[in-house]
Amino acid sequence: MKAILWWLIAGSKGGINRARLIRELHDRPSNANQLTSRLGLDYKTVRFHLKILQENGIIESIGDGRYGAVYMLSRQMEEAYPLFIDIWNKVEKHP
Repeated sequence: MKAILWWLIAGSKGGINRARLIRELHDRPSNANQLTSRLGLDYKTVRFHLKILQENGIIESIGDGRYGAVYMLSRQMEEAYPLFIDIWNKVEKHP
């Protein structure tokens, strides 16, 4: 999980947006439209990053269809959340 988080947050373009999504989903499960509104990002950008996070086991979704799906952190990510915070703190200090 550590290597995946480093790559997703610090090692690739869009890491800041992915980190913001992880933090938001840690606070409460949400659909893409809610995340778009709360984070002030374009809907397509949110969908793109949600797909990457889901493909890497960071988040999971419940619900039918893309529009109504509710996203939340996976159990594995919930357990690794302190590690994510540690990585995020290092990235924030040295972008």
